Amino acid sequence: MSVEKIHTLVVGAGQAGVAMSEHLSRNGVDYIVLERGRIAERWRSMRWDSLVANGPAWHDRFPGMDFPGHPDAFVPKDGVADYFEAYADMHKAPIRCGVEVTKVERLEDRPGFSVETSDGAIEALNVVVATGPFQSPSIPPIVPADAGVTQMHSSEYRNPSQLADGAVLVVGAGSSGVQIAEELMLSGRKVYLSIGPHDRPPRAYRGRDFVWWLGVLGKWDAQAQAPGSEHVTIAVSGAHGGKTIDFRHLAAQGMVLAGMTAAYREGSVSFADDLARNLDHGDQNYLSLLDEADAFVARNGLDLPHEPDARILGPEVDCVADPLRELNLHDAGVTTIIWATGFVSDYSWLKVNAFDATGRPKHHRGVSAEKGVYFLGLPWLSGRGSSFIWGVWHDAKHVAGHIAIQDNYLAYAPKS
Repeated sequence: MSVEKIHTLVVGAGQAGVAMSEHLSRNGVDYIVLERGRIAERWRSMRWDSLVANGPAWHDRFPGMDFPGHPDAFVPKDGVADYFEAYADMHKAPIRCGVEVTKVERLEDRPGFSVETSDGAIEALNVVVATGPFQSPSIPPIVPADAGVTQMHSSEYRNPSQLADGAVLVVGAGSSGVQIAEELMLSGRKVYLSIGPHDRPPRAYRGRDFVWWLGVLGKWDAQAQAPGSEHVTIAVSGAHGGKTIDFRHLAAQGMVLAGMTAAYREGSVSFADDLARNLDHGDQNYLSLLDEADAFVARNGLDLPHEPDARILGPEVDCVADPLRELNLHDAGVTTIIWATGFVSDYSWLKVNAFDATGRPKHHRGVSAEKGVYFLGLPWLSGRGSSFIWGVWHDAKHVAGHIAIQDNYLAYAPKS
């Protein structure tokens, strides 16, 4: 059987793979992109119906193409997927959809890697892993499968009509959890929301979106997470035109807040006694950004409108003053638990020496410990912006440049 040979193989055609395609083309690298689904598949099939991008269109995009429509809009999920398809088409990216990579291992007798796919064998000098962080849904083993309630990950949720009648417990208060919980509450459901540690930036302040503030304050340039913040979620939303998330306001509308989900026993879920602490942490994060923004305005003499009401936090609510510590699911009428608890990576197909003892990729700005293997699309790959559409574009530029530089070294021959 013949084996296809290629210089560089990119695995995944989401935002990372599409960005990588552009930069490899610019560097004259011979490559292909393999995608087991469609371009930007996860935007289409692993998101709820009403999802919109968390950043405004003017900011959260690739430099080479604007989103259609108003630049301050928050683009619906299908619009984001369409954007990546159009971008790939604009650059004539050699993307093969419906092809799954099942195994990658280093060749023993020459440089490069042997790649097994659902469409045959390939040999590649370089492999770029652009599968991103959203690979396998993570559900903590807390509530047993026979607890008498439907359990699903947030990636399986589509809309309120999908769920059986009854109340809903949403676990996790990052962007996904809070948006799903609010949508269910507005549909008339009784909703319980389990909240862990989180950052809570303002959606906008003094006439500027928070992404602008992060830019002028230099926060996008952060190169590493602060110790202990690796699993802190960000509560921000572009839903309903974009607004600041305030959990106390949601509680005032009828949502019941609780601390982190801790355990399950005999039909009841118990919660940690950390709700007030988690909310206070989010408030401190929110107010500190307002302080930095005000100082920046004063220091630079900017004519931006004052917004004193932004410092007024949500009202005191009973579920915070007297937090729920235990919830009997049957008595509360809870028929569904939605776990907005993130994802774990699955690199079982990647048989190379590119991981640490915990299974996490060892890399510097995407250049891995295994020569010829690169990672792209991971949070904090090079800095805070790596999780965003525009950030992954810049990360891809660096990785493609590294591949081109290595080619130049290999092509060098001393003149006789």
